[in-house]
Amino acid sequence: MLGRKVLALLCLFIGPVMADGKYAPPTPADIKNNEENLSYSKWAMVSVAGIVALTFAWKIVYHLQAKLRLLLCLGNERQQYWATPKSDIFPTIKRDILWAPMFAKRHNREFKLSRAINVGTLPTRFQGLFLLAFLGANIAFCTLSIDWSAKRSMVLKAVRNRTGIMSTINMVPLFILAGRNNPLIGLLRISFDTYNLIHRWLGRIVVLEALAHAIAYSINKVETSGGLAALGTTIKTSYSLQMGLTALIAFVVLLLHSPSIFRHAFYETFLTIHIILVAIMLGTLWFHLTLSGEPWVPYLKAVIAIWAADRAIRLIRIFYRNVSTKMARATVEALAGDAVRVTVTMPRPWKFQPGQHAYLYMPTIGLWTSHPFTVAWSECKEVIKFDNKELSLHRQDIFAKEKPTMSFIIRRRTGFTDTLYKKAVNSPDKLFSTIAFAEGPYGTCHSLDSYGTAVLIAGGVGITHQVPYIQRLVEGYRDGTVATRRVTLVWIIQSPEHLEWIRPWMTSILALEKRRDVLKIMLFVTKPKSTKEIRSPSSTVQMFPGKPNIGTLLDMEIENKAGTMAVTVCGSGSLSDDVRAAVRLRSHKANIDFIEEAFSW
Repeated sequence: MLGRKVLALLCLFIGPVMADGKYAPPTPADIKNNEENLSYSKWAMVSVAGIVALTFAWKIVYHLQAKLRLLLCLGNERQQYWATPKSDIFPTIKRDILWAPMFAKRHNREFKLSRAINVGTLPTRFQGLFLLAFLGANIAFCTLSIDWSAKRSMVLKAVRNRTGIMSTINMVPLFILAGRNNPLIGLLRISFDTYNLIHRWLGRIVVLEALAHAIAYSINKVETSGGLAALGTTIKTSYSLQMGLTALIAFVVLLLHSPSIFRHAFYETFLTIHIILVAIMLGTLWFHLTLSGEPWVPYLKAVIAIWAADRAIRLIRIFYRNVSTKMARATVEALAGDAVRVTVTMPRPWKFQPGQHAYLYMPTIGLWTSHPFTVAWSECKEVIKFDNKELSLHRQDIFAKEKPTMSFIIRRRTGFTDTLYKKAVNSPDKLFSTIAFAEGPYGTCHSLDSYGTAVLIAGGVGITHQVPYIQRLVEGYRDGTVATRRVTLVWIIQSPEHLEWIRPWMTSILALEKRRDVLKIMLFVTKPKSTKEIRSPSSTVQMFPGKPNIGTLLDMEIENKAGTMAVTVCGSGSLSDDVRAAVRLRSHKANIDFIEEAFSW
């Protein structure tokens, strides 16, 4: 308590001198308000920590339940105990809150003005409630205990101080959520897409609070010091205010250039400008707070440390993963359907979990820019290395591990992917090799090991997310390490030519022992050139024309399911919304979980 009083007095004595050029002694009301600001800053951080702790506890319970289910279901073919919900409470919560879109059906389907102009998506109902609650908490922290009946100048001063500190405090979670090395992704098992959504809305709150801070100061200055001329004179003579104004301008430009319509149309340009503006904002805000003697500087130090640490870790990862006696290289092969298969040969060991992604750098294609892609396949083969000069009979001398490789399927869009595809198409044999850097792996793995039934739905290039899960589940069934007894892959493609995207990997999966006992593949071709293209190779690999009826497919799976059922989807926004709607309607018919893989920016 004594420390807070000393800090408050220091702020009050130094702040007025640095900002206005003259000394203004603190009043008892000033001291009280500053102590309250310090107290609210503490409780604001405690509130954020409380949200993290509650989410972590919920995830721990969820994880333990999945582990228990896995142990009890190993060797159990039907898993009847886990097949149906034990009450209507949790299925109702999942249907009406956790999985529900904001309004009727639309969530991940984007609002588009053209192929390149994307207006964005809507949050889910739970995400919307969380964001509304967070906004309400910030309004409360900015207004509570302020004496609104006091003199107007005192009220404006209190609002200025409170909004200023809340804007600074909120930058701590804002920068944590923005980082690729966000520790909460692994700790809470929440997707980067969700964190990115919260980051965007939290950024808007930070800018609004910074604007309220500046407006309250400006109105008070104009009303108490002789109009706009006095305000202009004060800014000209105060370096602290000049730095604060520069930071505010950077804040506002960050807000104005960040809507989805600009991010998607000019992503590389947006990202470069965003980073530059953030650096300007942090530097000028540092001078503003330190020159004003504000006690909120430790929060800004934390923000700068978080931002610097994330970029340092990324740099270390890039060099460690990609630089050794040889550099990492990528082989790019053009495929039918405006896609390329990129295989990166890594100089060091690489291990990833299904569902994770990596950022690819290709200096010859996109200079310093990086783009996230799901890792579709990774392997490390043994090759014979024989030295004619030295005959060896030891296996470890004859065999050496080849450099690990990881593969991606990249669909042609605009910008980087368009340039990459054109270069591959125009290369000899539609194939070329180039230096590449892979940063990652990032993201969290939603383990499907404890589910008796897994339905994996993919649209187009979304198959890259599902292939590693199929490999893991089929191998786990063969080895007796998963509870899964039924795996159904539903892949929706425009043409049979798209099968070539994953042919080498699916060939390996289809050759696995006991694959026929657990895996069924259903291919839906929406734009076949003729009916002759629709051929089902076997009873477990079937091909159909047109689009699937998701509800009918799920009813079939529920009728023949074993144990708890997982439905995962990765594809277009409209497909994800269709699957979400179908699962919600059946939340009470089976013990079912819905997992949506999406990546927005």
